[in-house]
Amino acid sequence: MVNAASSSESPFLAACRGEEPSRTPVWFMRQAGRSLPEYKEARAGTSMLEACRTPELVCEITMQPVRRYGVDAAIFFSDIVVPIAAVGVDIEIVPGVGPVVAEPFRTEADVKRLRNLDPCDVPYITEAIGLLGKELGSTPLIGFAGAPFTLASYLIEGGPSRDHAKTKALMRSQPEVWHAIASRLAAICGEFLRVQVEAGAKAVQLFDSWAGALSEADYRKFALPHSTAALAGVAQSVPRIHFGVGTGHLLEAMSETGAEISGVDFRIPLDQAAKRLPGKVLQGNLDPAAILSDEAPLLAETDAVVAAGKAAKAHIFNLGHGVLPDSDPEKLKLVVDRVHETTTR
Repeated sequence: MVNAASSSESPFLAACRGEEPSRTPVWFMRQAGRSLPEYKEARAGTSMLEACRTPELVCEITMQPVRRYGVDAAIFFSDIVVPIAAVGVDIEIVPGVGPVVAEPFRTEADVKRLRNLDPCDVPYITEAIGLLGKELGSTPLIGFAGAPFTLASYLIEGGPSRDHAKTKALMRSQPEVWHAIASRLAAICGEFLRVQVEAGAKAVQLFDSWAGALSEADYRKFALPHSTAALAGVAQSVPRIHFGVGTGHLLEAMSETGAEISGVDFRIPLDQAAKRLPGKVLQGNLDPAAILSDEAPLLAETDAVVAAGKAAKAHIFNLGHGVLPDSDPEKLKLVVDRVHETTTR
């Protein structure tokens, strides 16, 4: 029997622990960002990395969706490349392209360019979370990092890639170089999460954007050990969510990282995911494109996700990937209200 959480407690944290929350909690990946007019205004004239290093701006952007939507958790506004830029990698987020690395990582000598992250490298993270602590009240903050496989892929490819061919070739031809890069990144990610938790984050999410490009065998061999290591740094301290895109074939393998909550993308119904991961807390998984549809089909799909989520030990409502830039904030508010209205116990 799952314990019922007290009504005064955060529904998000209760669900993370597999308890019965007072209502199904809702938050959205990329809720702080491109779809919000107030975000565009706040970010005007500031590069992405500069924004991520400005505590007052990070605090403001993180708070915007909490104020607007009444979501049950805030996601720390950052970018997956922030910690690797902090250790001295020459990486730039090019608008309309994504992260671009000046000198890609391809050899054993390149591994030495990845030093360990020290909390002193990211003082702006601790400061921003301190500011958020005063603003958020009882709303929990989720810390955030990119998974080693996705980060390594950016470093090896030199930027975004459709086929990850250079990454896969390096994994096969020079596995020792691959594992050296990935294990250093796991240490950097783990420390980046730890800094956020020590500053006050109440949960963390490890985001593996590109893991879906791997077969299950390759994931287990080349990615799973490093994601496990990254998440181990905050084990026993806060609930850990692990999410990947296009990773339906990897659900079981990704759950072996030790993360208490499995994020499910929109390609797999939650009740199917629940059968494959019995006793697991699930997060997800409305198709982000549903937000662009009319109100009636949007609410019907929202209800269907809530219904499918009942098959899990506990369910955190989210999208099955990030909020699309063209999303209408009013539609996102509609979804939050619908989930809260139909699930309040």
